[in-house]
Amino acid sequence: MSLHGQNVLITGASMGIGAAIARRLAAESATLILFARSGDKLKALADELKSARDGVKVFTTIVDVQDHQALSTAVSKVVKEVDHIDLLINNAGLAIGAPNAFPDLKIQDIITMTGTNINGFMFATYAVLNEGKMKERGKGTILNVTSTTGLEVPPFPGEAVYHASKACQEAFTNVLRTELVGTDIRVLALRPGVVATNFHEQRVGYDKCSYDEFMEGFEPLVAEDVADAAAFMLNQKDRVSVKALDVVPTAQRSLQVFDREWNGRGEGRARETM
Repeated sequence: MSLHGQNVLITGASMGIGAAIARRLAAESATLILFARSGDKLKALADELKSARDGVKVFTTIVDVQDHQALSTAVSKVVKEVDHIDLLINNAGLAIGAPNAFPDLKIQDIITMTGTNINGFMFATYAVLNEGKMKERGKGTILNVTSTTGLEVPPFPGEAVYHASKACQEAFTNVLRTELVGTDIRVLALRPGVVATNFHEQRVGYDKCSYDEFMEGFEPLVAEDVADAAAFMLNQKDRVSVKALDVVPTAQRSLQVFDREWNGRGEGRARETM
């Protein structure tokens, strides 16, 4: 399926995986609708995309996916400009509070994670299906960026809420796919492993020692690797659904097992540090 001229809404678009997917799809002449909380970062990304590729259309909106009314309003407003949404990249998400175990987390951390990773995830989907006219048109693609964490118990502390929210995303994705039977709407799950982005820095409270220890000995993915995987899934023919795709560092043998001798076995394998 060609992405040329397709209206693509990306949540959590201002940095990391979201921004990398925006850059990747701009190269395919998609029309980009970028939602995030950071206005400055959104503007900088939009300016970058427009200067890098003549004619690319970029719409930006400052919105927190936890706020359903704001999200619904934002989608309705942009639909007046583009008519409908063809693709949703449901990417907004975060993990905070590690390495604190569940009873030691701040209640606000729990509220923020579930509000973003569960409520916001569903709110974005709901808005695109309704205000974005995807249900009315009976066609489109919803690409949910979940995580390998949704399927395996993390070996490191402080992941109870994040792991549970990602497992919820997997369940939501599978049920939504079946509930949309009778339409041409594809519902897909992209499951990144460890990616060197702000996400993991934020997860450990920007503690350099914790971050460096976690990344010791192996090469994580970079955001562009995940963007390439997303483009692969989106570019399939209409009759093809890559229902779920895990994209992980080769050294990440499972969520429990990392090859921390990876960097030492090959030239040019860079150590990741904060």
